[in-house]
Amino acid sequence: MKSLRISVCALALALSGCSTLSSVNWSAALPWNWFGSSIEVSEQGVGGIAANTALDEKAINDALNGNYHLRSGMKTEKGKIVRYVEALKDDKVALVVNGENGTVSRVDVLDSSIETANGVKTGTAFSGLYDKAFGHCVAATGDDVKGVECKAPGSAHISYVFTGDWRGPEGLMPSDDALKSWKLNKIIWRR
Repeated sequence: MKSLRISVCALALALSGCSTLSSVNWSAALPWNWFGSSIEVSEQGVGGIAANTALDEKAINDALNGNYHLRSGMKTEKGKIVRYVEALKDDKVALVVNGENGTVSRVDVLDSSIETANGVKTGTAFSGLYDKAFGHCVAATGDDVKGVECKAPGSAHISYVFTGDWRGPEGLMPSDDALKSWKLNKIIWRR
């Protein structure tokens, strides 16, 4: 009878979990995730995140193979409330997933371990991708107002936000000479 009580108590504890074990990422412990494929930005999306991915933590966690800690939030953008999910790696924001009508519409990649299919990642110099801004880049807006946004060569869905040192008026493009030393700060995938 005593062993039955202990077994029932142990079972209750195991089913309810404890604070130490509740933060463990159990999906990462599965053998097929041990050598997980690296996440890549492509025309279809970022990792498993695509245009038809639901904007909820479970769907995004599954699409990212459970490799990130997620948190949800809301913000206002152009007078509308926008939902987003941040994916954190080592307590730093690695991805920001935005959505409209319940599905993903945009993913901002800040993690330098995530590359495009061409090997472009944050920290890449502007001069490594472009000779000049004309025809490729515009002054960035919104949260990226201090940067320059450029379409990725040959892409309909990927763009790059470069930032660097420039003391000119806000909203104007820096010269090509100034841009040469700017670094890629963010990769953006849009639906």
